Amino acid sequence: MTQLVSGFLWGAATAPHQVEGNNLNSDFWATEQLMPGMEASGDAIDSYHRYAEDMRLLADAGLTSYRFGIEWARIEPVPGRISRAELAHYRRMIDTARDLGLEPVITLHHFTNPKWFADEGGWTGERAVERFQAYVRAATSILDDVKWVCTMNEPNMLAIMVGMSRLLRSPDAPTSAKDWMSPTVEGAARPVLPNPDPQIGRRLIEAHHAAREIVRKHTDAAVGWTVACQALTATSGNEDKLRELRYVREDLYLEAAREDDFIGVQSYSSQAVDENGIVPHPLGPDTTLTGNAYRPDAIGIAVRHVWEATGGTPVLITENGIATADDEQRIRYTKEALGHLFAAIDDGIDVRGYLHWSALDNYEWGHWGPTFGLIAVDRETFERHPKRSLAWLGEVARRGRP
Repeated sequence: MTQLVSGFLWGAATAPHQVEGNNLNSDFWATEQLMPGMEASGDAIDSYHRYAEDMRLLADAGLTSYRFGIEWARIEPVPGRISRAELAHYRRMIDTARDLGLEPVITLHHFTNPKWFADEGGWTGERAVERFQAYVRAATSILDDVKWVCTMNEPNMLAIMVGMSRLLRSPDAPTSAKDWMSPTVEGAARPVLPNPDPQIGRRLIEAHHAAREIVRKHTDAAVGWTVACQALTATSGNEDKLRELRYVREDLYLEAAREDDFIGVQSYSSQAVDENGIVPHPLGPDTTLTGNAYRPDAIGIAVRHVWEATGGTPVLITENGIATADDEQRIRYTKEALGHLFAAIDDGIDVRGYLHWSALDNYEWGHWGPTFGLIAVDRETFERHPKRSLAWLGEVARRGRP
């Protein structure tokens, strides 16, 4: 039987903009208002007010951890003005999680920025790192006893989003949602995500390392960041092309985590690489609601590569799941994925926990269609409806095995 480390985390994850609602001061909220046909987040699923109910559902099911984010645009709605009320709100969330037996895993930045930060040039602005450091200093004032902190979510995806944001602000910006494609949604309209800009990536690495030092100075938390891992594989004879693409899309960010306390691995599917680049996968009966192939083996491929690329940085699965309306498919996918993860653990890879994406069906960066959650939500009444997959994963957590 697979031997898990003591204190192995079994949990689920969310992102503030996707669940809280009415994040009025963020750059993504502003983007939503500029795009007439784009689905807006609005009230989202009102987790800003209903977080205790959400956490209780996870805890009662048997999970032991909850990953959630602190929203920069709420903490610092204008430059230099820190909201003590919002800091107190997120501190209450930490305390609530602890009271329910859930270990909080805190994300300081999950794609969204204050609108004023974007207006200054965002991550390409001259003061970007300095601004982020100031926010992190404020955030750490409520994190003194937190054990896990992610500085940034998926900087490789964030670098793509920064490029998309530039397009939206240009004279050639799309005027309707038919031109908008969420960076997390693939499919026929855009079968392959563009490469992240390495120049932006290096700026994000600088910000991550600066934030890491602040977190270490003011807390005892294990600190790292999370990387989107596509579990790319080479077709015959195309190993060099794989290395080239994997460096710009993942390894730049993985190598930056070599001195971190952990690396957050986020993987959903896998794609092949041929001499021309990433091969779009054909549509099939198991294609997910985000256009991805059904590949529960992706997590094993990703973890093995991350372990090698980081030189043995401990791994925390911070996201893994499937966009599907069929909850039995979700259970089947997760069971298979955990089998591949446990095989990697058996081979000596240090994995500290598994956090499912996502805790609830939520806003998917411009779209409401893809459903990843263990809990369904009525968006009119906000009533929560736990799915069978939540009870199933809770039982896995109790047993310590799929």
